[in-house]
Amino acid sequence: MEENNTNKLEDFKINTKIKLAALWTSVMFCYVYGDYFSLYVPKKVEDFITGETLLDSPVKLFLAAILMAVPALMIFASVVLKPNINRVLNIVFGIFYTAIMLLIAFTSIAPWWSFYVFFALLESILTSVIFWTALKWPKQI
Repeated sequence: MEENNTNKLEDFKINTKIKLAALWTSVMFCYVYGDYFSLYVPKKVEDFITGETLLDSPVKLFLAAILMAVPALMIFASVVLKPNINRVLNIVFGIFYTAIMLLIAFTSIAPWWSFYVFFALLESILTSVIFWTALKWPKQI
């Protein structure tokens, strides 16, 4: 029996650089949503106003800015960097951010923070996929 190809949807191979950029974009959206949703946790806004937060000094705030700038920059870097350095950076940062997010997931377990644990686990899956995608970067034939 002949197969009817008229119902098949077109598909094409997605470049590794584009996959990595899309993954980093997804990670960044999860970071933003997780932090935004944290504003709905009781007393969180009051803690911001009184300065009783984890980021209670200019140095800590600056370090957090660097920590969040790297994934944002990796979106662009994944598209424009040469494959060798691109692969290395995605492997290193994939491992690093997976570890950070798993640490956050297992230290944020509390009823009001279940959404944050969910996002941290999702982010760790995404950064693990970044690591794996970079590790398995196809070789040129």
